[in-house]
Amino acid sequence: MTDALPIDDALPALCAAIRSHGRAVLVAPPGAGKTTRVPLALMDQIAGRILMLEPRRLAARAAAERLAQSLGEAVGGQVGYRMRGESVPGRRIEVVTEGILTRMIQTDPALEGIGCVIFDEFHERSLNADLGLALVWEARGALREDLAVLVMSATLDAGPVAALLDAAPVVTSEGRAFPVETRWLDRPLPAGGRLADDAARLIARAEAETRETGGSILAFLPGEGEIRRVMAALSGTGCDLVPLYGALHAAAQRAALAPAGAVRRIVLATAIAETSLTIPGVRVVVDAGRARRARFDPGSGMSRLVTERVSRAEAEQRRGRAGRVAPGICYRMWARAEEGALPAFAPPEITVADLTGLALELAVWGAGAADLAFLTPPPDAALAEARALLGDLGALDGDGRITAHGRVLARLPLHPRLAHMLALAGPAAADLAALLSDRDPLRGAGADLEHRLRAIRDPAARAAFEVNRQGIERIRAEAKRLRRFVASRDDGGDDVPPAPPLAPLSAGGMASLAYPDRIGLRRKGVDARFVLSGGKGAVLPADDGLAAQRLVVALDLDGDQREARIRLAARLDEGDLRALHGDRIGQQAVCAWSRREGRIVARLQERLGALVLSERPWPDAPPEAMAAAALEGLRLDGLSWTPAAARLRARIALVPGLGPVSDADLLADGAWLLPWLGRVRSLSDLRGLDLVEPLKARIGWEGQQRLDREAPGQFTTPLGRRVPIDYSGEDPSIELRLQELFGVTRHPVVGGRPLRITLLSPGGKPVQVTMDLPGFWASSYADVRKDMRGRYPRHPWPEDPTAADPTVRAKPRGT
Repeated sequence: MTDALPIDDALPALCAAIRSHGRAVLVAPPGAGKTTRVPLALMDQIAGRILMLEPRRLAARAAAERLAQSLGEAVGGQVGYRMRGESVPGRRIEVVTEGILTRMIQTDPALEGIGCVIFDEFHERSLNADLGLALVWEARGALREDLAVLVMSATLDAGPVAALLDAAPVVTSEGRAFPVETRWLDRPLPAGGRLADDAARLIARAEAETRETGGSILAFLPGEGEIRRVMAALSGTGCDLVPLYGALHAAAQRAALAPAGAVRRIVLATAIAETSLTIPGVRVVVDAGRARRARFDPGSGMSRLVTERVSRAEAEQRRGRAGRVAPGICYRMWARAEEGALPAFAPPEITVADLTGLALELAVWGAGAADLAFLTPPPDAALAEARALLGDLGALDGDGRITAHGRVLARLPLHPRLAHMLALAGPAAADLAALLSDRDPLRGAGADLEHRLRAIRDPAARAAFEVNRQGIERIRAEAKRLRRFVASRDDGGDDVPPAPPLAPLSAGGMASLAYPDRIGLRRKGVDARFVLSGGKGAVLPADDGLAAQRLVVALDLDGDQREARIRLAARLDEGDLRALHGDRIGQQAVCAWSRREGRIVARLQERLGALVLSERPWPDAPPEAMAAAALEGLRLDGLSWTPAAARLRARIALVPGLGPVSDADLLADGAWLLPWLGRVRSLSDLRGLDLVEPLKARIGWEGQQRLDREAPGQFTTPLGRRVPIDYSGEDPSIELRLQELFGVTRHPVVGGRPLRITLLSPGGKPVQVTMDLPGFWASSYADVRKDMRGRYPRHPWPEDPTAADPTVRAKPRGT
């Protein structure tokens, strides 16, 4: 170690903390040298190998090479590295990607031979780093008290991490950075612009304005696609354009990390260049202000990379890359006024990512999330959804414990969905698994999966489409690795049981193994619209070649919760469906109300989840099922009230304790109606239902007696005639002929309340409304008599109605 680095001053305190406590948190800014200095400093302090975790493959390889170079060796001596599909053993230090640690500790919980585990760049808060730390910390407490744990970070609130590690000592390195001038845009970019075009213009401006300053330019872009487009736009600048991203082959990655030549270099990099990597000679940074992160995508059922605004912490890290070797300049592709809207930190991946893999690893470990030391606990709802999927794949049993099949899935280097497919279908599914693990390599190919598979296998099949050739080669290489992996049945020493013997399957059949919840059945009589086995709706473009298929597997959806658009799908043969999912196909008797047909529909159905594969009439559906379906129809159509039923409801509403009688209340508890719905079959039957007897039964015999006492339904006139009482207004009311109340000297009362009486003429027309009959006889009657005698001379109009007999008859003619 010849050149001094800022971290060197902090190494004695760090080594002392590890010796005395066996754990520590190191906070050091980018460029301080923690990645390449700390493992070497600990070699003399640690008995056993040192394992250092890096969040990215490129960073792991580069760190191992730098560490070995510092020892005057090549990789493979004291320093090695291990990542998916590539490994070089090292005797003392091994740099690994985060997923490798999970496999190591699941295979050997005691981590025999490991003396220290270093979590580098922990501030990135990847899901695998959070899980790895939780597992290592539990293993340390239960099995390996001598295991040292070191968490290293560039920008992190060290307090919570130190508390998680039982009050671990915190060591800080201040670092020595040169000043960096920040230049913002004058105004925000207009919406709708193409990010690559805007970035190319800003990079060209930065190159022109800093030509005299010299030094390399490091431009941060969100992904490979933008890097390729910016390289094409800048091809005439005369600069050395060098890409740097994770999927780039190793030789090209090393070229980006080598010293620049005589021609000015512009390195076009993803967020991979924010930390861990040393890019020589950078004095200018151009930050496009975007980062690509893993987010759980309901459309694909797995994590998807999405482009988001950078956080302020990320922007500061990128800016700092310009001040490592000399004063620098940082160009930001946003206006200064927009800075406050940026989030302070990127969210921990555990809060936004697909948790299916995490749930599987927890089941293999035999612990719940609450049992482990997570800096940020996984969200309960997302974890429950992940466990449900694992249960559907057969990885967990009914009690949530790992199954033998689940252990197989955990050993395969794939998302559990795709691991399930590969485990069952064998090497034949490798191409499909690799394809679905990567980005779509074709543009303009429609939704059909077959176009992608043919493009992977046959170069001639690519001519009709816009092809990402690097993506194709990456998928081919991954498929080759997966075939080799399955054939060798070896993953870090654990044998993978052979897949069950399955007949050769179509691509759709294999895809249905990974996505049993995405099997789509075309709606009857409608092209391009599907019901998915998980219950959601989905639609294809009407002109897509799969639009008329009866069965498809929807592999990628746009996430719309009502009716998602299918972006990628495979046709599915019904024979494959029944062969692969026959154990999940069941018979179901369905008796339900059809709103479209306006009647009860009783059918015997063959179902897979929400899919009705076939159905036939159910002629002998039991009466209780028919009544329940009729009640469903009643709830949809509403109650119909005859005048008699409406009067009865109004009476019941007046008597406390007889129950609420609004339509909503009556239908919410519809069991009282079921005995009267057994013969209902259609909408006309429903609307003809008389609710009088059902309402009486609902309140029971005692309720009816009380109702008759407190709110009687009829008033008996002096002639013995029964007149219905209307309770729909503020006061109970009746209507009857004036002559029928002759001789009544006290106003009629029901339930302690006076009746509102509408007195009618012999012709049935209202002549007076009163709630004081004696007062009417004494006052207004004389005027009514005077008016009515001329109109109805054959009817009695005595001068004293209180002394007359009630009547509804007219006088005989001639009297």
